[in-house]
Amino acid sequence: PERFAFDRIFSACDAEPADTAKDSSLEVAALRAELALLRSDREAAIATARAEGFEVGVQQARAERDAAVLTAVDALHGAIEALDGRCDEVAQRMQGDAAELALAAAELMAGRALEHAPIRAIDEAIGRALKQVARGTEIAIRVAPTLAEIIEKRVADRQARDRRRLFLTVIPDETLVEGDARLVWEEGELALRADARRAAVRAELETLLPAPPPATDPVDCTGDSPATGTDADDADPAEYEEAA
Repeated sequence: PERFAFDRIFSACDAEPADTAKDSSLEVAALRAELALLRSDREAAIATARAEGFEVGVQQARAERDAAVLTAVDALHGAIEALDGRCDEVAQRMQGDAAELALAAAELMAGRALEHAPIRAIDEAIGRALKQVARGTEIAIRVAPTLAEIIEKRVADRQARDRRRLFLTVIPDETLVEGDARLVWEEGELALRADARRAAVRAELETLLPAPPPATDPVDCTGDSPATGTDADDADPAEYEEAA
C-alpha cells in the first residue's frame, strides 16, 4: 500500500482580529447584565407574590374572624334572651309565691282578731259606731247567741263609764257565727265578718296571684257516645239519681 506523505511545510494560522475579541467581551458583559436583571426581576416577583399571598391570607383570616365573632355574638344574644326569659319566669313565679304568702298571712291576720279575740273586736266596733252616730241614736248589736251575755256586760260597763245615755240593744242572732257581729242603726250599719275581711284582702292581692292553669276537657277513652234521642228520654231518672 501507498503511504500518506505528510507535508513538512505548514502555513502559519492567521491571528484573531482584535475587534472580534472585543465584541465577544461586550456580549458576555451584556449577557451577565441581563442575567442579573432577570435575577432581580425574579426576586421582585417572588417578594410581590409573597406580599399578595400574605394580604390575601390576612383578609381571609379577618373574614373568618368576623364571621366567628358574629356567630358568637348571635349565640350570646340568644343566651341573653333565654336568660331574660328565665329571669322573667322566675320573677313572676317569685312574685306569685310572695303574693300567695302575703295572702295567707293577710287572711290569717284579717280573721285573727274576730276568731281569737271576738269580744274585744266587737267592743271596739261599738266604740267606732258611737263616734259616728249622733247622741241618742239607737244601735242594735246583733251577735252570736253564745256571745250575747258577754256583750251585754261590756255594754253595761261602757254605760257606767259614759255620762250620756247609750241606746244599745244586744240581739242574739243565730245566723251569725261566733266572732261576727252587725251593728245596725237608722242611718247605717257596721258589719264584722271574718270571711268578708278575707275576701277584701284576696281582692286586693288578686292581681299579684299567679293565674290558674287552663282547664282541660276530660278525654272520653271508653268510646261510648252520650245518649241522645229516644234512649235519653226513656232513661229512668232513678238511675241518674243513684249514679249521682
